[in-house]
Amino acid sequence: MKKSILIVVLALVVSGFTVSKRVQVLIDKEIKNVFKIENYIKQPINISSEIIAELPLKITDTNFNKISSEDSLLGYYYFGQAYGKADYFDFIVIFDKDLIVSKVKILVYREDHGGEIGSRRWLKQFIGKTSEKQLKYQKDIAAISGATISAKAMTREVNKLLKTIEILNNKELL
Repeated sequence: MKKSILIVVLALVVSGFTVSKRVQVLIDKEIKNVFKIENYIKQPINISSEIIAELPLKITDTNFNKISSEDSLLGYYYFGQAYGKADYFDFIVIFDKDLIVSKVKILVYREDHGGEIGSRRWLKQFIGKTSEKQLKYQKDIAAISGATISAKAMTREVNKLLKTIEILNNKELL
């Protein structure tokens, strides 16, 4: 049983994941809301496989994109998944053009417990964060009773994303 679960998890990691139409609608809604626009262009970031190999998060053309409107850079977004107690949940992190977190939103939460991490109040803690400081659960990010595993997972994924953004920016890819 454990071996088959490991194979499924590895297959997901190796192949990446695609964004369903339902989730894409949620992503579009958040981008339009954050940047107060109706139309935008999303463009994948071209990153060599050598650089991708050294990143803390796997970046693909489906999960990390530049957002622009009328030839003006607005920011970036990352669509990711984190593993809670028993299942994955989908989230989006939107950055402004200065690579500062503008919004974090849980798009799909698949578990019975721990859904409190989807509250706007809890997610607001990530707004304004940059790659300058690693976030510490229970210090920089408040704990949530009943959602400890999911909250830790979310904090860990945002930290990996911020580190990834820092590397890409230092290599002048953003």
